[in-house]
Amino acid sequence: MDEPVLLSALQHFVFCPRQCALIHLEHEWSENAHTTRGQQTHERAHSGQNEARDGVTTLRALPLTSRQHGLTGVSDVVELHAGRPIPVEYKSGRAKPRLADEVQLCAQALCLEEMFDATIPAGFIYHAGSHKRREVPFTPDLRAAVLAVRDGVRDLLRDRVLPPPAADDRCERCSLFDECEPFAPRAFPPGYDPFSTTLEDR
Repeated sequence: MDEPVLLSALQHFVFCPRQCALIHLEHEWSENAHTTRGQQTHERAHSGQNEARDGVTTLRALPLTSRQHGLTGVSDVVELHAGRPIPVEYKSGRAKPRLADEVQLCAQALCLEEMFDATIPAGFIYHAGSHKRREVPFTPDLRAAVLAVRDGVRDLLRDRVLPPPAADDRCERCSLFDECEPFAPRAFPPGYDPFSTTLEDR
């Protein structure tokens, strides 16, 4: 049986497969302003105790797992509304739809549906930069995307081959810019286009 895929690896893979490989294969990690803000946002989400208020129970840093889908990780926040779990993912930036974030959130829902034997139609992403909460419907297409990305991560970890760099505007905000060297001269595999569109919205 395959090892469960980390929820964070899904987000990294959608953003950039090479970043995912550097983190989860090469165990590289560096901080920049973006990752520091993100870490601080997650620490605030995880701080404090679980609480119940106005009929809603808030669970922080809840361990998540799905044997059916082969996923594992830790939530930021899970709200229980009349016993039904709703995942809430915290992000440091302003409200902006990003497939990488939505895949990560939907993967949390797949875990929670198995753990709570419930159906979860939607979750939320809280954007600390704009103090706005954005609803994300868990459509059939998004659920399928989660499983496709999971399979992509599994292939990456099994093959242990570092993908070519994206070499586009994503690189400017990536903390692994120096480790990746995205714009360094290199030979690409025949037929590979480093500027082709990936899963992530650019």
